[in-house]
Amino acid sequence: MDKSLVDERCITVSTIQKVLGGKWKIEILYYISLKTIRFGELQRQIGDITQSTLTKQLRELEANGFISRYIYQEIPPKVEYSLTDLGKSFVPVLEYMKKWGEENLS
Repeated sequence: MDKSLVDERCITVSTIQKVLGGKWKIEILYYISLKTIRFGELQRQIGDITQSTLTKQLRELEANGFISRYIYQEIPPKVEYSLTDLGKSFVPVLEYMKKWGEENLS
Protein backbone atom coordinates (compact mmCIF):
# COMPACT_ATOMS: atom_id res chain seq x y z
CA MET A 1 0.00 0.00 0.00
CA ASP A 2 1.20 3.50 -0.82
CA LYS A 3 2.76 5.12 2.30
CA SER A 4 1.25 8.52 1.50
CA LEU A 5 -2.22 6.94 1.43
CA VAL A 6 -1.60 5.32 4.82
CA ASP A 7 -0.37 8.64 6.25
CA GLU A 8 -3.43 10.43 4.85
CA ARG A 9 -5.80 7.90 6.44
CA CYS A 10 -4.02 8.19 9.81
CA ILE A 11 -4.33 11.97 9.69
CA THR A 12 -8.05 11.66 8.97
CA VAL A 13 -8.63 9.15 11.79
CA SER A 14 -6.52 11.27 14.12
CA THR A 15 -8.56 14.37 13.27
CA ILE A 16 -11.84 12.53 13.85
CA GLN A 17 -10.56 11.26 17.17
CA LYS A 18 -9.60 14.80 18.25
CA VAL A 19 -12.97 16.24 17.23
CA LEU A 20 -15.16 13.44 18.62
CA GLY A 21 -12.92 12.10 21.36
CA GLY A 22 -13.99 12.20 24.95
CA LYS A 23 -16.24 10.09 27.08
CA TRP A 24 -19.56 11.69 26.11
CA LYS A 25 -19.53 13.24 22.62
CA ILE A 26 -20.79 10.21 20.70
CA GLU A 27 -23.60 9.69 23.20
CA ILE A 28 -24.49 13.40 23.11
CA LEU A 29 -24.65 13.32 19.31
CA TYR A 30 -26.80 10.19 19.45
CA TYR A 31 -29.44 11.80 21.68
CA ILE A 32 -29.43 15.05 19.70
CA SER A 33 -29.81 13.00 16.50
CA LEU A 34 -33.13 11.68 17.84
CA LYS A 35 -34.65 15.15 18.31
CA THR A 36 -33.96 18.76 19.16
CA ILE A 37 -33.32 18.67 22.87
CA ARG A 38 -32.92 20.98 25.85
CA PHE A 39 -29.92 20.90 28.18
CA GLY A 40 -31.73 19.42 31.19
CA GLU A 41 -33.40 16.70 29.16
CA LEU A 42 -30.07 15.80 27.56
CA GLN A 43 -28.42 15.61 30.98
CA ARG A 44 -31.21 13.32 32.24
CA GLN A 45 -30.91 11.07 29.18
CA ILE A 46 -27.17 10.63 29.66
CA GLY A 47 -27.39 10.28 33.42
CA ASP A 48 -23.90 10.14 34.87
CA ILE A 49 -22.54 13.45 33.50
CA THR A 50 -21.91 16.67 35.38
CA GLN A 51 -23.38 19.96 34.23
CA SER A 52 -19.92 21.42 33.62
CA THR A 53 -18.78 18.41 31.58
CA LEU A 54 -21.94 18.46 29.47
CA THR A 55 -21.52 22.19 28.89
CA LYS A 56 -17.89 21.71 27.82
CA GLN A 57 -18.71 18.83 25.46
CA LEU A 58 -21.62 20.75 23.91
CA ARG A 59 -19.44 23.82 23.36
CA GLU A 60 -16.78 21.71 21.66
CA LEU A 61 -19.35 20.00 19.41
CA GLU A 62 -20.78 23.42 18.54
CA ALA A 63 -17.31 24.85 17.84
CA ASN A 64 -16.59 21.89 15.54
CA GLY A 65 -19.83 22.44 13.64
CA PHE A 66 -21.74 19.30 14.66
CA ILE A 67 -24.51 20.97 16.67
CA SER A 68 -26.21 24.31 16.87
CA ARG A 69 -27.54 26.02 19.94
CA TYR A 70 -30.68 28.14 19.86
CA ILE A 71 -31.33 30.49 22.77
CA TYR A 72 -34.93 31.61 23.26
CA GLN A 73 -35.31 35.19 24.49
CA GLU A 74 -37.44 34.44 27.52
CA ILE A 75 -37.13 34.17 31.27
CA PRO A 76 -35.99 31.74 32.45
CA PRO A 77 -33.69 31.22 29.48
CA LYS A 78 -34.46 28.25 27.28
CA VAL A 79 -31.74 26.68 25.13
CA GLU A 80 -32.20 23.90 22.58
CA TYR A 81 -29.59 21.87 20.74
CA SER A 82 -29.96 20.34 17.30
CA LEU A 83 -27.71 18.84 14.65
CA THR A 84 -26.22 20.97 11.91
CA ASP A 85 -25.87 19.61 8.38
CA LEU A 86 -22.45 18.30 9.37
CA GLY A 87 -23.96 16.60 12.42
CA LYS A 88 -26.75 15.11 10.29
CA SER A 89 -24.16 13.71 7.90
CA PHE A 90 -22.69 11.81 10.89
CA VAL A 91 -26.00 10.09 11.77
CA PRO A 92 -25.38 7.08 9.48
CA VAL A 93 -22.08 6.53 11.30
CA LEU A 94 -23.91 6.63 14.66
CA GLU A 95 -26.51 4.18 13.37
CA TYR A 96 -23.80 1.83 12.11
CA MET A 97 -21.93 2.04 15.43
CA LYS A 98 -25.16 1.23 17.30
CA LYS A 99 -25.87 -1.74 15.02
CA TRP A 100 -22.31 -3.00 15.27
CA GLY A 101 -22.44 -2.73 19.06
CA GLU A 102 -25.71 -4.66 19.25
CA GLU A 103 -24.24 -7.42 17.08
CA ASN A 104 -20.81 -7.65 18.67
CA LEU A 105 -20.89 -6.34 22.23
CA SER A 106 -23.77 -8.26 23.78
